[in-house]
Amino acid sequence: AATTPELADKKKYPYFFRTVPSDNAVNPAILKLLKYYQWKRVGTLTQDVQRFSEVRNDLTGVLYGEDIEISDTESFSNDPCTSVKKLKGNDVRIILGQFDEEMAVKVFCCAYDEEMYGSKYQWIIPGWYENLWWESWINSSQCLSKNLLAAMEGYIGVDFEPLSSKMIKTISGRTPQQYEKEYNAKRGDGQSSKFHGYAYDGIWVIAKTLQRAMKYLNATNKHQKIEDFNYTNHKLGKIFLDAMNETNFFGVTGQVVFRNGERMGTIKFTQFQERKEVKVGEYNAVADTLEIINNSIRFQGLEPPKDKTIIQEELRKISLPLYSILSALTILGMIMASAFLFFNIKNRNQKLIKMSSPYMNNLIILGGMLSYASIFLFGLDGSFVSEKTFETLCTVRTWILTVGYTTAFGAMFAKTWRVHAIFKNVKMKKKIIKDQKLLVIVGGMLLIDLCILICWQVVDPLRRTVEKYNMEPDPAGRDISIRPILEHCENTHMTIWLGIVYAYKGLLMLFGCFLAWETRNVSSPALNDSKYIGMSVYNVGIMCIIGAAVSFLTRDQPNVQFCIVALVIIFCSTITLCLVFVPKLITLRTNPDAATQNRRFQFTQNQKKEDSKTSTSVTSVNQASTSRLEGLQSENHRLRMKITELDKDLEEVTMQLQDTPEKTTYIKQNHYQDLNDILSIRNFTDSKDGEKAILKNHLDQNPPAQWGSSDPSRTSKDPIEDINSPEHIQRRLSLQLPILHHAYLPSIGGVDASCASPCVSPSASPRHRHVPPSFRVMVSGL
Repeated sequence: AATTPELADKKKYPYFFRTVPSDNAVNPAILKLLKYYQWKRVGTLTQDVQRFSEVRNDLTGVLYGEDIEISDTESFSNDPCTSVKKLKGNDVRIILGQFDEEMAVKVFCCAYDEEMYGSKYQWIIPGWYENLWWESWINSSQCLSKNLLAAMEGYIGVDFEPLSSKMIKTISGRTPQQYEKEYNAKRGDGQSSKFHGYAYDGIWVIAKTLQRAMKYLNATNKHQKIEDFNYTNHKLGKIFLDAMNETNFFGVTGQVVFRNGERMGTIKFTQFQERKEVKVGEYNAVADTLEIINNSIRFQGLEPPKDKTIIQEELRKISLPLYSILSALTILGMIMASAFLFFNIKNRNQKLIKMSSPYMNNLIILGGMLSYASIFLFGLDGSFVSEKTFETLCTVRTWILTVGYTTAFGAMFAKTWRVHAIFKNVKMKKKIIKDQKLLVIVGGMLLIDLCILICWQVVDPLRRTVEKYNMEPDPAGRDISIRPILEHCENTHMTIWLGIVYAYKGLLMLFGCFLAWETRNVSSPALNDSKYIGMSVYNVGIMCIIGAAVSFLTRDQPNVQFCIVALVIIFCSTITLCLVFVPKLITLRTNPDAATQNRRFQFTQNQKKEDSKTSTSVTSVNQASTSRLEGLQSENHRLRMKITELDKDLEEVTMQLQDTPEKTTYIKQNHYQDLNDILSIRNFTDSKDGEKAILKNHLDQNPPAQWGSSDPSRTSKDPIEDINSPEHIQRRLSLQLPILHHAYLPSIGGVDASCASPCVSPSASPRHRHVPPSFRVMVSGL
């Protein structure tokens, strides 16, 4: 009844036969059980004892050629916890153990601590332990009894069957059940041995061997008898050996057959269920068949444990409802951009739109629509397209978003640059910058983009990469683990290329901020969008920074990442288009006349403190401070009052000149200075910078000496007669009357003070045509 595998060596023990299966006899049964449940990956845990090591080594040979992998082989002497932990680390789910009862308690305590029990694990250990074996060793362990029983629940024990379960008559004429009943009756209260059936069948083996040997001797050699047997008679020993190998009968332990001296018996499988071992199947070594009793094995899960963690890769994809919602918002944005495009084209001849560069406005709308279109591409992942198509989309969506951004903001900044070039260049009196030049600027910006993108695509193109994350339990509770995978568009030097693109876009934004700041005081709504550009750059810059940061932090959450990216693009494109076009739309609807009024540029108070620059139809003027302006207004009022008084004196002088010519000398002496005052005051109060200079020059060319000076040749004659002669009076009036007419009539509603020359005929002035008849009579009188 020796079960040690060491005796199976036929070179050492050629005449050895055992009447009970050896410890190695369980290995074919274990192989059959593994195949039955399709377990192809196992691990072994062996106590460092020769008996168990030999069984483990034989099992390794049995499994080697059967396509079953032994993923980990662990052994221990006293503390199995380290080995148990290694098995768990190697994801071993089916554990084949070889250890005695004492070590079995420690093993299951460690299994409980490592949570290597339950529905995911299956332990297969020797089945020859005594009944209630754990109770004898529970005190030597450090775990509680309930924890030990929880870890032991469901283990499968493998051992040979003491008696056959079949109700067939054996060679003795009894069934195994009848034999057991008779054995127990004769045994009485004595201790039972599980080998008694094998001992009984062993006696029958000896009897049948002797009977077969005697029959052979009688048939072949009548001179030699069985009684002549001795241990040195090799010929007779060979006869006995052949007779033993031919043994084949049904005994109380099952079919009795020997192969190479090993008894081929029946192996039973028991399972620990609710603190007791229950037989669940048996393996017939002779027929190499496994029989599992119906519904006897109870696995703690819904199905037998897996031989390893089943990893199911699951693509983290963008939610279809989320994609639909954001796509709907994108479509609304594109409809709004189309409406702005229609508005811009329809009203392109309106001065409000025409002065704001409708071609540049169209480019801004085009850039916004390209940005909107990129959202559709960002939402397409492996759940919608193939891997090759996804790799193509990586490049396409990058190009569309980059070009759209540059087109929109490049056109906006080009418009602002034109305003800056006109208003901020003090040397230019007139400058015309056509839209063709602005298109060249935008084209240059796009050319830089294309150079960067082409180099990127040629040197280090974007590829589809898959990022794998840590395994997660199955939400449905199945015995599988979910390994999320996520698709990315990346390349070898992704950081460098993104840095180049971000740097270029950042410089473009800074340039736009500079232009918006420089032109902030140009308050012509039709030309200057600096206020709205500043607001747009601020909002876009903040949203891009926040969006980029959040998008980087949510790389493992595609729904959140796509939502953030899409909302940032929608917000930036929408706010930019609205800031550019909504004010124009409101102005055109609420104040249509403002769209067609003359293009006259105004300046704010802050601009009045600076030197204004000349432009298309704007003259350069020196603006004074508010207090200076108020002072000049007061001075102007005072001088106008003085003009009124002097007008009265002038009227008296005129009447005297008409009625009493002989008083000319009086006029010359007393009213010469007053008339000069009139001319000077009029020149000061009513003149404009450029227009009044002509009057002043005229006065300089016709000095006041005309009132008193005359031809020197005639001074020797009668001075009074010479001066007051009709010829001199006519000559004097022909020269002085236009001066008086120009300087005097504006104060009473006559000619415009802005007349280009005092010598122009009164009929040339539009205001002169509206002079009341009474003043016309007076002038005629003069």
